[in-house]
Amino acid sequence: MQVPTQGSADRRRDALIAWLRSLPLDAAVETLRPASADASFRRYFRVDAPGHGTLIAMDAPPDKEDVRPFIKVARLLADAGLNVPAIVAADVAQGFLLLTDLGTQTYLDVLNESNADALYRDAIAALVKWQQASRAGVLPPYDEAALRRELDLFADWYVARHLRVELDARRREVLAQQYRVILDACLAQPCVYVHRDFMPRNLMLSQPNPGVLDFQDAVYGPITYDIVSLTRDAFISWSEEQVLDWTIRYWEAARRARLPVDDDFAAFYRAFEWMGLQRHLKVLGIFARINYRDGKPQYLADTPRFVRYVRAVVHRYGALAPLARLFDELEGIPVQFGYTF
Repeated sequence: MQVPTQGSADRRRDALIAWLRSLPLDAAVETLRPASADASFRRYFRVDAPGHGTLIAMDAPPDKEDVRPFIKVARLLADAGLNVPAIVAADVAQGFLLLTDLGTQTYLDVLNESNADALYRDAIAALVKWQQASRAGVLPPYDEAALRRELDLFADWYVARHLRVELDARRREVLAQQYRVILDACLAQPCVYVHRDFMPRNLMLSQPNPGVLDFQDAVYGPITYDIVSLTRDAFISWSEEQVLDWTIRYWEAARRARLPVDDDFAAFYRAFEWMGLQRHLKVLGIFARINYRDGKPQYLADTPRFVRYVRAVVHRYGALAPLARLFDELEGIPVQFGYTF
């Protein structure tokens, strides 16, 4: 049976089909169909394979994506005891991987008030296992240069491109000073393995639970990063009370596992919030970039969620008052009284 190729222009899909046919798996390539969307240049397809059920074929154009970090981190996660896709076959030069299928239901698909606590407990347990496996020098460092590059996305893409605001010298100075304060707080944290997108969209409802996806950008960095990603998500929001409860549960589990979290929860939670602030500013920039550079507008709908996250943090800490005021200015909101400098 001839497989439709969506036109001769999709040469990557044709090459993927040819590669699948070359494998000793009898993959039914005529069943190849899209499996999921991705904010990157990667594409995923599901294919039936007799004796294997369904498998996932990843297409990662080598000029834009490198599959080798995916292969490396998949091994680290599996060695740590987490449920990740096994690599059935790989062609690194072409950017093709064939993976076991963790199913079709993400946490984001199924989360509700009745099951959230149980699902998040499973995710927290998996996160602690991942962090326990940490070793320095194995993954790229999530260092000041990397964190600063991410913060710069906020001004370059969210402020300049999305809000269409040109930062004058004063505002640039405020932002530079606030970046310094945020970076110092983040860099003071102990370092562990960081998934970097440990959130409901990348966690699968599976056995054992959860299945973990989208881990190729893992780094070695601040210990609070992944628990922030999990609880202050890009696509679903929880009450402050619920976030606090899950963060306490993580902190307690991390202490039992002898991970390097602060003995004082208040100090840990402050670090959690400041790390989250770095991530929230970065994501505002990334979502704007995905829209204006990559032509994927659906992510912009979630930028108000991150603005709310940012505002909640900057109004809680006096050292961040200049950033609170700057946010008001950028959004044309009358400057409130009570800012401290």
